[in-house]
Amino acid sequence: MIKALFLLLAVLFAAAATARQDPAAVRKAVDDYLRIQVKGLPGQASYSVGAFDPNNNLAPCAAFDVSLPSGSRAWGRTSLRVQCVEEGSWSVFVPVQIKVVAGYLTLARSLAAGQVIAAADLVVRSGDLAELPNGTLTDPQQAVGRAVTMAIQAGRPLRADMIRQVFVVQQGQNVKVISKGPGFQVANDGKALNNAAEGQVAQVRLQNGQIVSGIARNGAQVEVGY
Repeated sequence: MIKALFLLLAVLFAAAATARQDPAAVRKAVDDYLRIQVKGLPGQASYSVGAFDPNNNLAPCAAFDVSLPSGSRAWGRTSLRVQCVEEGSWSVFVPVQIKVVAGYLTLARSLAAGQVIAAADLVVRSGDLAELPNGTLTDPQQAVGRAVTMAIQAGRPLRADMIRQVFVVQQGQNVKVISKGPGFQVANDGKALNNAAEGQVAQVRLQNGQIVSGIARNGAQVEVGY
């Protein structure tokens, strides 16, 4: 009887020692997660999933939670966290590579700092966005009418931090303040206290010392509504 019990325990311990998490189940969980994630990416997205050790010592699991670690990019070479959500949970990191082939903006000619970008200044090229710097622009509407903040050579990928909106009101500039209300409109002169692009809020000190806030407009004007 005791011998049979020892034999049974030996079998159970052997079974536990040889229990492994099926790599196919982990891969399917990662694949399901990525299939959803790439739908929101621009251009043509594809991905590959790295190897998962078939000789792992993880307890078999049938339910997983897959997530991108905080601070990681959603494309390029990265790792996904796979966590077992059953009793005796464990977590591992699975390497993946996500490619996003799409059009991105470059300059057709070199521009000096402060120059305003026109549509003719842009060239759209195709490439893997994961291999380009963060903030690389993909839509001409993101750049046309903006001014470059630095000298940029032709052919260089255009990033969001290289451009700014053009200021229609500049700090220290003499501006015209148009005060509008039901049945009246009054114009006053003043001096801008900050830079503002079209549609942004500008503060102005009027000639009498009063400070007002309004909406910056082309032509060095600020609209104040009542």
